[in-house]
Amino acid sequence: MALTNGDLQAIGNLVGVVLDEKIEEKGLVTKDDIKYLPTKDEFYAETTKILKKMDDLEVEKDLLSHRSSDHSDRIEALEKIHPSGVHVSI
Repeated sequence: MALTNGDLQAIGNLVGVVLDEKIEEKGLVTKDDIKYLPTKDEFYAETTKILKKMDDLEVEKDLLSHRSSDHSDRIEALEKIHPSGVHVSI
């Protein structure tokens, strides 16, 4: 007794249903679950942008820190010359 096309389709449908049930039961990830995630190239491109911004912020922080330090040194020197914040009258 040979299988007909209808028999093969019925077997295929049963196998598909069983596979879907097993995938759901085991909590496996399917292509439908990840279709909205970025590709590796897109992920790396965005990560590179973020890391570049972080690097720029680090450089800017260092520059501002140096400038702030210079201003603090200058203010301290001026406070030594004018301790009460006013010029000394002679």
